[in-house]
Amino acid sequence: MSDPNDVDLERRKLLKVVACTLGACGVAAAVTPFVSALWPSKMTQAANEPITVDIRALHVGEMLTVHWHAKPVWVIRRSKEACDELRQLNVNLLDPDSLVDQQPAFAQNPYRALRPDILILVGLCTHLGCIPNFMPQALSLGPAWEGGFLCPCHGSRFDLAGRVFKHMPAPKNLFVPPYHFLDEHTVVIG
Repeated sequence: MSDPNDVDLERRKLLKVVACTLGACGVAAAVTPFVSALWPSKMTQAANEPITVDIRALHVGEMLTVHWHAKPVWVIRRSKEACDELRQLNVNLLDPDSLVDQQPAFAQNPYRALRPDILILVGLCTHLGCIPNFMPQALSLGPAWEGGFLCPCHGSRFDLAGRVFKHMPAPKNLFVPPYHFLDEHTVVIG
C-alpha cells in the first residue's frame, strides 16, 4: 500500500502544464477581440487605397466627383481659355503660387495640376469643411471673379484652380490630393 504522504511528482507536473495551458488559452481568448479591434476593417482599408478614374468621357467644363479617403474628390476638365485666365488673377489671391505645403509639390504652378486641362481637388472648403459649389461661369461676385468655386456656408470663393481669394473665411487653397496619370485617359488618385 502507498503512503498517503507520498507525492506523485509526475502527476503534479502534468496538472501544472494542463492548468497553465488552459490559463494561457483563456487569456488569449479574452484578449483577441481587443487586439483585433485595433486593426482597420477591410472596408476602411479599401477606402484608403488609391482609386483609378477614367476621364475619357469628361468634356470641357464638366466635373466628375469620386470618393477617396471618404472625401469627395473633383476631377474637372478646364478649357484653354479658363487656363489662360488663371495667370491674371494672382493679385486677388491669398496664396497664388500655392506655397503653403498642403498639396504635392507639382501643384505649385498656376494650374495646380500636372496637366493644365485636368484639375483634381478634394471638394471640401478649408474653412469648416463644407462642400463648395462648382460655378465655372463668371458671375457678379466681386472683382476678378471669373468663375470657380463658392462655399455656400460662409462665402469663401476659389478660382478655377482652387486658390482662395483674399479676405475670405477659408485660410488655404483647396487641397490637391496626390495623383498621377497612367495614360492620357486614366488617372490614379492616392
